[in-house]
Amino acid sequence: MTGASELEEAAGVDEGADFSGLSFEAALRELETIVRRLESGDAPLDESIALYARGEKLRVQCMKRLEDAEARIRKLTIDGSGAVTGAQPFGAD
Repeated sequence: MTGASELEEAAGVDEGADFSGLSFEAALRELETIVRRLESGDAPLDESIALYARGEKLRVQCMKRLEDAEARIRKLTIDGSGAVTGAQPFGAD
């Protein structure tokens, strides 16, 4: 039986890959490429499993980046004179 790390290696997937150096856009592009490959049905089973594992890691990285970006976005509170009086977390209505 083939182990998960062997499957990932066969598909060019580094089990301990650190995607933090990838930009959000690069990670999303790679994830989209993986999804297209999996949806095509052309990949052998072992490669599909390894691609799925890499895709899941990329998905988690993309979600983390989006959550971090959302946390940085602040809704400014403006008083009647137009002066900024504070900020609220994004989506706090």
